[in-house]
Amino acid sequence: MIGLPALPQHSGALRAREAVVALERPAIANHSFRTYVWALLAGEKRGMRAGADFDADLLFYACVLHDLGTADAHDGPSRFEVEGADAAAELLAAQGVGSAEIDQVWEAIALHTSPHIAERRGPLSLLTRLGVLADFQGPGADHSQLVAETERAYPRLDIERELTDAVVSQALRKPEKAPEHSWPGGLLRARLDATPPP
Repeated sequence: MIGLPALPQHSGALRAREAVVALERPAIANHSFRTYVWALLAGEKRGMRAGADFDADLLFYACVLHDLGTADAHDGPSRFEVEGADAAAELLAAQGVGSAEIDQVWEAIALHTSPHIAERRGPLSLLTRLGVLADFQGPGADHSQLVAETERAYPRLDIERELTDAVVSQALRKPEKAPEHSWPGGLLRARLDATPPP
């Protein structure tokens, strides 16, 4: 991968992008687009080829829709990962995507914060998780030009704070969304520990 890859332009991809931009905080939407870039790079580093080793459209959907559960429109009773997976499945079903393909996207989104599990659930879950991780940990020093180009196109906008605030604000209203040993649960505990008592 030499430069920033273009996002897919077919109607389904455009509808997914429109949903993300309309529903998510701008920082989270940009993170989702960057996740797709890093997922493609992770596949390339592993010698994986679109079409042969993974479905490029399904990877796009999984990456770009993976944080839909942070949106107010999808703030249901379950963890944001599950709510986002359900929302993505509904959007894709409305577009005529097959149930087997939807299930792969659902799993990749639902497991994207689950270390050692997502990596074993096939290429879509693996690459989605690696894309998410790379956006927070960096894709490697040898990709500084691609990082700069990607972050010019999709600025970070303080994503670490924005994503944490979105997940924690949901959990404060609905504590069942942050089970004790989950990623949302860890964020909620850290926020409560850092908040001085009244």
